[in-house]
Amino acid sequence: MINRFIHQQIIEKSDTKKAILVFGPRQTGKTTLMHQILDQKKDVLWLSGDETDIRNLFENASSTRLRAVFGNNKVIVIDEAQRIANIGLSLKLVTDQLPDYQIIATGSSAFELANKTQEALTGRKWEFFLFPLSFGEMVAHHGLITEKRMIGHRLIYGSYPEVVVNPGKEKEILKQLTDSYLYKDLLMLEGLKKPAKLVSLLQALAFQVGSEVSYSELGRTVGLDNQTIEKYIDLLEKAYIVFRIGALSRNLRKELKQGRKVYFYDNGIRNALIAQFGTIEMRTDKGALWENYLMSERRKFVQYNRIWTNVYFWRTQDQQEIDYIEERDGKFHAWEFKWNPDTRLRLSRTFSNAYPGSTFQVVTPQNIEDFLGDGQNGLPAPIIPL
Repeated sequence: MINRFIHQQIIEKSDTKKAILVFGPRQTGKTTLMHQILDQKKDVLWLSGDETDIRNLFENASSTRLRAVFGNNKVIVIDEAQRIANIGLSLKLVTDQLPDYQIIATGSSAFELANKTQEALTGRKWEFFLFPLSFGEMVAHHGLITEKRMIGHRLIYGSYPEVVVNPGKEKEILKQLTDSYLYKDLLMLEGLKKPAKLVSLLQALAFQVGSEVSYSELGRTVGLDNQTIEKYIDLLEKAYIVFRIGALSRNLRKELKQGRKVYFYDNGIRNALIAQFGTIEMRTDKGALWENYLMSERRKFVQYNRIWTNVYFWRTQDQQEIDYIEERDGKFHAWEFKWNPDTRLRLSRTFSNAYPGSTFQVVTPQNIEDFLGDGQNGLPAPIIPL
C-alpha cells in the first residue's frame, strides 16, 4: 500500500465538528483513502452523489430528515459530492444543526464542491487536496534511489495510482482515463456544447507545455473566440486537468506583464492526449516533459506541506527567462529546470539586480530531491544563495 501524505492530516482534523472536504482529480484515490482511514470504524455511513436517490435526499433537506437517514452512524461520507445541488448549504446544515456527526465530502471537481461551499462553510471546514501520486510519496514507499530511477518512466506515463500499480498496462489505463471520465464533469455542464473543441484545445495546450500561451493563437488553432478559450481553460483548471501560472512583473520596463503558461497535473494525461508514448531517450520534447513534471510535483509539494507562496515564471522582451519563481515572506526564490545534469547556469544579472537577495538553483534529475524534499520530513527544498 502506498501511503498518502494527507492520510494523517485528515485523521488529525477528525472529530473537530468541522466538515472535511477532499478535492482532487478523478481516480487519484480519494475514496480508497477514505476507506483506509475509516474502515476500522463501525459507525460510518457511505453515500454517493452519483446515485439519484442520494441527490434527491439532499434536496430541500431538513435537519430532522437528515438525522433520520444518518441514524446511529457518527461519520457520514459523501462521495462525488459535487453532483449534489446546493451541497454547500446541506453541509452547513449538518455542521450547524447536527454537530454529533462528522461530515466528510469528496469531490472530483471544483465546480460545485469548492465554489459553492466557500461562503456557506466559512469557518466550518477543513480542505485537503489529493493529487496523483507525488515524488515524495513514492520516495517514502520504495526509497529515493528507486524513484529516481523511475523518473524517465514518470515523465512518459505520469503518476496516477492505477498507472503506477499496473506496470505494463500504462497506455491502456491512460486511454481509459482520457476517453471516459476525464471530461465527465466538464461535459455535464450546461452550455458546454462542443466537446470536440475541448479535446482540440487540450491537445493544443499539450503541445505548448513550457511555452507562453496566447488565447488568440489558441482560438485560431481550435476555432473558438478568445472568451470561449479562456472559459474552457478556466473549466479545465477547475476539473484539475491543467493549471496556470502567470509572469512576474514588478520592477522592469521590459518584463512581460500579461504572460501565462499552462501545465498539466499529470504527464501521462498530457502524453495520452497527443498519443505520444515514446521513451524519454527518443523524445524531442524531453525538456517540456521535465518542466511539466517538476511544475506539477512542486505544486503537490507546496500543497501537502502547507507552504504559503506566490508562484511565477519570469521573462523579458529580450528573452531572458527563469522557469519558476516562488515569492515567500518578501523574498524571491528562482529555479531553472534542465534535463541534462551537466548544465551549468547562473541567475540572470538583470533579475538579481531587480530583485536583490533572490536565490537560485538549477534542478536536474541528479538533484531533484533538493527541489521536492525527501518525502519524509516535509522540509522546504534547500536553496543555494547567490
